[in-house]
Amino acid sequence: MAEMTYREALNKAIAEEMERDDQVFIMGEEVAKYHGAYKVTQGLLERFGDLRVVDSPITEAGFVGLGIGAAHVGMRPIIEVMTFNFAILALDQIVNNAAKLRSMSGGQFSVPIVIRGPGGAGGALGCQHSQSLEQQYVHIPGIKVVLPSTPNRAYQLLKQAVRDPDPVIFIEGEKLYNVRGEVTEDPEDLWPIGKADVVKEGDDVTIVTWSRQLTSTVLPAVETLEAEEGISCEVVDLLSLSPLDFDTVIESVKKTNRCVIVDEAWPKASAAAWVAAEVYARAFDHLDAPIGRVHQQDVPLPYAFNLEERSLPRQIDVVDAVKKACYAD
Repeated sequence: MAEMTYREALNKAIAEEMERDDQVFIMGEEVAKYHGAYKVTQGLLERFGDLRVVDSPITEAGFVGLGIGAAHVGMRPIIEVMTFNFAILALDQIVNNAAKLRSMSGGQFSVPIVIRGPGGAGGALGCQHSQSLEQQYVHIPGIKVVLPSTPNRAYQLLKQAVRDPDPVIFIEGEKLYNVRGEVTEDPEDLWPIGKADVVKEGDDVTIVTWSRQLTSTVLPAVETLEAEEGISCEVVDLLSLSPLDFDTVIESVKKTNRCVIVDEAWPKASAAAWVAAEVYARAFDHLDAPIGRVHQQDVPLPYAFNLEERSLPRQIDVVDAVKKACYAD
């Protein structure tokens, strides 16, 4: 294992897949000469040239659509959106073309495209640049939605996404790029899309989460809960929301008999709401308490640092939700 940052792990994954398959190319705003807004594409232009590392205009619908067309004829594009807040402008291309071409062609065509970039809060970037919008894509059949939480999973899952025959929405937590961790040195040591990871075993409550909330909020809260309250927590990192590994979640809930879901997005019509509904349907008789949910506040995210922190899920919010689920509040 080698230690590197989340952004370095993504860069390594892209470079290895471009080396492995000459049909892979990357395109987006400032990915070439500027090395990407978050420097994920550092050095790729010099290594692979401007036919495979392509700067685009500020036209999300245009370059996402171009990528879908390229995938339609056999290329494997990686499309970087500067932020998934801007990908809203490409929703027509993603929803009405990428997600539907396999079905509408009766399986004759596939769209092996990865649309990747940062999502979620980034630190005083304002409400138009700080949204967790993964539920938009989870709702749509025909596309996969991946949200890796650590450098190693980001590396493994991005390589898997590039090789996938269908469209993959790959959302990177905006505050994760500088997070360091160990990354496998085996280029074929991959993690399957649609498989959750039990990152910590426990007996009293299952905490389900994904992306940045795992490392920034949930794991620190678990340390507090176990040290100060004696509550043993099992933590399930979903890693992908579509497909979603309900088998692992339900198995854990049947073991602990309690469940808390931590989701950086707003509460209404969220991925966490779907997970909770499925847990109620599949494991109702095993639950000893109502399912707890922790979200950001149901308001546009404030610009000020102190108000942004208060609006997003906090460690104390997770602690309180777990204590309530365990009747220890």
